[in-house]
Amino acid sequence: MLSIFRPAVALAAFVSLTSGVAAADCAFRVAPAATPASVHAYRPVLKACEAADGGRAMSIREMTIDGESVALLADPEALTTRLERLACWICRDASEDELGSTRMGRAIAASAEAPGITHRGFLENAGLTRGAKPGAFVTGDLCPSPKPLDRAFFARLAAAGPHTPVALAVSGLWLTHHPKDFRWLVGQRDAGALDIMWVDHTYTHPYRRKLPDASNYLLTRGVNPEDEILGTEKLIVANGETPSLFFRFPGLVSSDPLMEAVRRFHLVTLGADAWLAIGQKPGPGSIVLVHPNGNEPFGLKVFATDVARGAILKPLEPLTAAPE
Repeated sequence: MLSIFRPAVALAAFVSLTSGVAAADCAFRVAPAATPASVHAYRPVLKACEAADGGRAMSIREMTIDGESVALLADPEALTTRLERLACWICRDASEDELGSTRMGRAIAASAEAPGITHRGFLENAGLTRGAKPGAFVTGDLCPSPKPLDRAFFARLAAAGPHTPVALAVSGLWLTHHPKDFRWLVGQRDAGALDIMWVDHTYTHPYRRKLPDASNYLLTRGVNPEDEILGTEKLIVANGETPSLFFRFPGLVSSDPLMEAVRRFHLVTLGADAWLAIGQKPGPGSIVLVHPNGNEPFGLKVFATDVARGAILKPLEPLTAAPE
């Protein structure tokens, strides 16, 4: 496999510049009082980065927070992300071909090329719908909702054991209107009950009941996909959390141009093969979809029943294990 990283010829000088920076100081933590306005110049990039200790990562976003330059870094093999100070890294522009030689690049490409069901004017459930492991991948969509978070669902999920993995597809408007529920989820994670991954689910999650799918959701006239995608990431960062490499379309409705837009932002499109509320049955490696935002209680009842009868196969897997 070709490496996307070249030897850092200036590494000696870099070590000298960063010798006073402890590894723990490289991790960036947003101040508790931060707001979206605190995150400036949030922009997509694609850079190969190397640290003084030889650590390597891909930078996919850069920003300025409280006067510091910060990067959203991705481990191109583990598919994990973290926020770190750019001062701790030497970065250079990377090409799409270089990214393509990594597990991250392959996962992005594979999800972009999985068309789902083709309808006239739109795609349904395109992207990654089944994981590479035999256990289930539990995902919950937090679409905008006036209803409170279903905390009982998360208590049931946590009963599977400490650090139970769950991927939550969060919309910006849900987070904006449910700050207490969001902090409660973070508290469950910090207490070791859950291992939460934040999936981008767009900012406004546009939806009109009377519109056909071909002109609804992100296909609604006037919707800007870049604002929807990056705006949600920026909000997650401003709330002290880290966006993942995964993105889920509202309603699982997309199109070829929208799939390409997600690919351009170096994200893995996430579908599902077991949306429980619409009658889909889970199996080995299923990406299970429920809505714990109060909008779809039937799906949560089905989940409880499926867990009780062993239809949600264990071990529950983290979403980073889903792509090949």
